[in-house]
Amino acid sequence: MSVRIDITGLRPERVTVVPSPLAELGMALHALSEPGHHPGLQGWATGVTARLDSHLADRMCEADFLWRTTFSDLFMPFAGVPGRSTLPGATLADDLDLLDKLSDEQFVDAALEFTCALPYSTGGASALDDPGARRRALDLAAARGPQQLRFSERLLADPPRIRDWLRQFARDCDEAFFAETWSRVRHQLAADARLKTDLLRHKGLTEALAAVSPAVTLDEGAARITVDKLGDGRTATADGGLLLVPTSLGWPHLMVLHRYAWQPVLHYPVGSPELAAPPSVEKLTMRMTALSHPVRMRICRYLARSAYTTGELAQVHGMTAPEISRHLGVLKKAGLITTRRRGRYVLHQLDVTVVARLGSDFLEGILR
Repeated sequence: MSVRIDITGLRPERVTVVPSPLAELGMALHALSEPGHHPGLQGWATGVTARLDSHLADRMCEADFLWRTTFSDLFMPFAGVPGRSTLPGATLADDLDLLDKLSDEQFVDAALEFTCALPYSTGGASALDDPGARRRALDLAAARGPQQLRFSERLLADPPRIRDWLRQFARDCDEAFFAETWSRVRHQLAADARLKTDLLRHKGLTEALAAVSPAVTLDEGAARITVDKLGDGRTATADGGLLLVPTSLGWPHLMVLHRYAWQPVLHYPVGSPELAAPPSVEKLTMRMTALSHPVRMRICRYLARSAYTTGELAQVHGMTAPEISRHLGVLKKAGLITTRRRGRYVLHQLDVTVVARLGSDFLEGILR
């Protein structure tokens, strides 16, 4: 499984490495809402959370599904501007101005990504115009929860109002904590952008992509970039360009914006945090064995993004509830998932802090 970018005809000067303040704000919001994804940022997240005004903290929960369970393309609006050649802004205000250049259809489709209601890599009907797509989006939002349903209803009824809400929310976050964070990380991002740009100029795209991540490879003969991910997707630069956007807050996420008709973007981390001490070899063996089954790997992909019931997982994977329960039992015994009750439903979720440590756990386990 992978995401593939067709770069046929892409000119070297159309590959750009550039930071984005708005994309980094989106990653900051994700790290604050899912600190388990980012063990190296827990000190920063704790400090920011402790200083947050309670009103802003409440507003961060209104639409956190835009950055918690997925990373909304709304944080990279430059990729959706017609012409497929727009670069991120130098400031957060510049990036927010680019948000206004998206059409209502683009804005709504990107904001509804958390429902998985619309085609992503291919064209399709917009929920703003198509009654069937609208019903499906609202049904899926309702299945995710009342908060998601209320947001989706407001979004479809009045896109400009939600656009204004997001813009003001970003400004308030900037004033509360992000301006300070950006002033610290932007120098690292600018330095990384210069390094990758030098690699592009002197050694070519293959070397530059290898420096981005070992998971990114270029088949020059096929004119195709392949990003090794647990998911399938495809896009093409066509008559536009390719953007490489570094993030200081993003490890371990390597993301590919491959939305239909948008400019492709590789959003990659520039640093890695130190990880915690490993568990016992016995526990490590149990965890590695639990993850060796392909079905459990696919289940983990879903549980890393959000909590699901056994019935929901059974429907998604085309299996019976008892079959899913057996796989969940193996993952739970290994300490890889947690469970909680909501009413009459039992929700399962991946313990991403434990999973994030498996690589270093394995290395330290075999060396000690």
